[in-house]
Amino acid sequence: MKEIPVYAFSAFSGTGKTTFIEKLIPELKKHGLRVGALKHDAHDFDIDHEGKDTFRMTRAGADFTAISSEKKAAVMINYPLDHENILKMMSDADVILAEGYSDIPAKRILVYRVASGHPFRLHPDDCFAVLSDIPVDTKTPVFSIDDPSGLADFIIADMKK
Repeated sequence: MKEIPVYAFSAFSGTGKTTFIEKLIPELKKHGLRVGALKHDAHDFDIDHEGKDTFRMTRAGADFTAISSEKKAAVMINYPLDHENILKMMSDADVILAEGYSDIPAKRILVYRVASGHPFRLHPDDCFAVLSDIPVDTKTPVFSIDDPSGLADFIIADMKK
C-alpha cells in the first residue's frame, strides 16, 4: 500500500483552520490530486437524523450503516475508531489534510491569527509550515493565511521529494 502524505493543521479553536482547509482543498484539486480530509471532534457528533432509515438501522444495533447514491456514499461505523484505521480507509487519496489530531503522525502546519486571541499552539520552528496574518520569526516557511495557493504549491513540492 502506498504511503499517503498527511499534513495536520494545528491551532486553537477559532483560529481559522477549517476556513483555510476549505480554501486549500480546491487548490490541491486543481493539480489533479484526490484529497482526503480528516477532522477530529472532541464532542459526541451524529451525522444521521432521527426518523431516517439509516438512523433506525443504527439504533437497532448495526455496527456499520451505509448509504449511497449516484453521487456519493457514506459509511457510519458505530463504534470508536482510531485515526490509523480511518487513514487506511482513505487509501485512494493522494494527500490527507487533518485537523484536530495532535497525536497523528503528520507534517504539522501551524495556524496563527492575531484576532483569535490565542498564542501559538506549537513552536513555529517545530513545524513543516506556518500560516499567519503577521510576520513570524522562524526558520520554518511562513505563508499568509490568505494564500492557500502558495501552501498548495509548497505541499505539492514536498510530495514530489
